[in-house]
Amino acid sequence: MVLALEVTDTPRAEDLDLLGTSLASFNEYDVGPSERTALAVFVRDTDDRIVAGLSGYSAWGWLYVQWLWVAEGQRGGGLAGRLLEAAEDEARARGCHGAYIDTFNPKALRTYQRAGYTVFGTLPDFPKGRTRSFLSKLL
Repeated sequence: MVLALEVTDTPRAEDLDLLGTSLASFNEYDVGPSERTALAVFVRDTDDRIVAGLSGYSAWGWLYVQWLWVAEGQRGGGLAGRLLEAAEDEARARGCHGAYIDTFNPKALRTYQRAGYTVFGTLPDFPKGRTRSFLSKLL
């Protein structure tokens, strides 16, 4: 059998689906089902526009916060902390024992630390001139 290595910046959706399905199947066999479940928290104004939000998922007893955004005019008022608290409450209700998040924004880093997250790893110059910090919190 001849194998061919392919590098692409335009992968086919079905190829990515195969990767995801195959890795999920392997992981389930290796460590058990992830029970991955999406989790989102939104703050809306009186016109039903989103002014802040958090998106992530719970899996294997952990909450992963993938995105957390607060509109510029709403920053500094504690919304990020409220979003995290709501997501953590839901994660606890799902049986999660920990949460993790990453950032390269110094202000976000301080916000997460104020919310009880601690840095467990960093990548310098990711992006150039910044440090990407990985944080976790026991729930």
